[in-house]
Amino acid sequence: MIESLLADPTPLLPFILIGFAAQLVDGALGMAYGQISSTLLVSMGVPPAAASAGVHTAETFTTAISGISHVAHGNVDWRLLIRIAVPGVIGGILGAYLLTRISAEAARPIVLIYLTALGLYLFYRGVMHRHTERKPRIVEPLGLVGGFLDASGGGGWGAIVTSNLLVQGSNPRRTIGTVNAAEFFVTLTISATFLAAIGWEAFTIATVGLLIGGVVAAPFGAWIAKLVNPDRLLTFVGALVTLISGFALYRLFA
Repeated sequence: MIESLLADPTPLLPFILIGFAAQLVDGALGMAYGQISSTLLVSMGVPPAAASAGVHTAETFTTAISGISHVAHGNVDWRLLIRIAVPGVIGGILGAYLLTRISAEAARPIVLIYLTALGLYLFYRGVMHRHTERKPRIVEPLGLVGGFLDASGGGGWGAIVTSNLLVQGSNPRRTIGTVNAAEFFVTLTISATFLAAIGWEAFTIATVGLLIGGVVAAPFGAWIAKLVNPDRLLTFVGALVTLISGFALYRLFA
């Protein structure tokens, strides 16, 4: 594969652009890299397990750079990171193992309906400037569910964890930075589980392109999250969750 890419890198370009755009959004808003990338690969005929494995392999590198950038910009709450990362790792292992054995599609419509409603609520709060900051109470279960759904569904860590923490009143900038930083540990665990189960065949040309684009874009997301007003961040997150989940619902039932 390496020899063919060196001879003609053209097949990489679409995946590089997609990886760049997906990671830019993910770094700034705390979600969407997995959903965008996995949806693309599955739509091209890649099996769900292989698509999720490939995306998480690429995401291991992009989340490392993104996490370092968020730390440098002061966007990380370390206590919160530990509270979501540890159960997230456990959930990721369970989800990755399940996806290599059986399909987890049965719960997908329920999750998508929930996320669409959640996105609309966040959008409303951002537009109406009604975000009152307070410490979130339900944290560890979000990490567990987020890690599980991220592995079994090819994405969803940010949509579940970021959006639910914001609904509870967590600071938007620090929530996005913390969830991004914690995602590195979750993604690393999921990738290792997939590689142990199905091997390196999931590392395709698409994965390489997503990796290159994501690594280039990773440092910019943290900078954007630091600059944007908290209410506006909340509005953007709500709109993104609603659009992604709503479109996935449409495709599911169309």
